[in-house]
Amino acid sequence: MFDKKPKSYTDLLGKTNRIVEGTTIKGDITSPADFRLDGHLVGNFESKGKLVIGPAGSVTGDILCKNCDIEGKFNGKIQVTDFLNLKAKSVVHGEVVCGKLSVEPGAIFTASCIMKSTSVKSITQKNDGQQEKTA
Repeated sequence: MFDKKPKSYTDLLGKTNRIVEGTTIKGDITSPADFRLDGHLVGNFESKGKLVIGPAGSVTGDILCKNCDIEGKFNGKIQVTDFLNLKAKSVVHGEVVCGKLSVEPGAIFTASCIMKSTSVKSITQKNDGQQEKTA
């Protein structure tokens, strides 16, 4: 009566990819799902989900993702559309563009930072003194 499609391997694991400690990747990674990196990436990373760089992990290159937690090392340009969280032992060098930023005490943050809101609203004055909001 009801046909159940078998779940894919990533659905069963919660859609999180993982690169373990001791692994080095030279090249670009594109992933639609969340990603945890405990190894080393020399190249660019792009995801529509969340990236976690573990305490032993490092990235040298550009990152584009929705959310990011950094516990390891990063050197390059990172664009996070929503929330960037830098843990106490993180080391970040380069350029940062994010919506929201959290930096724990102890983090090394040597970067230029631009914070952009995900929803931009402008308020204009009408002639009769009323305000109009536009998105």
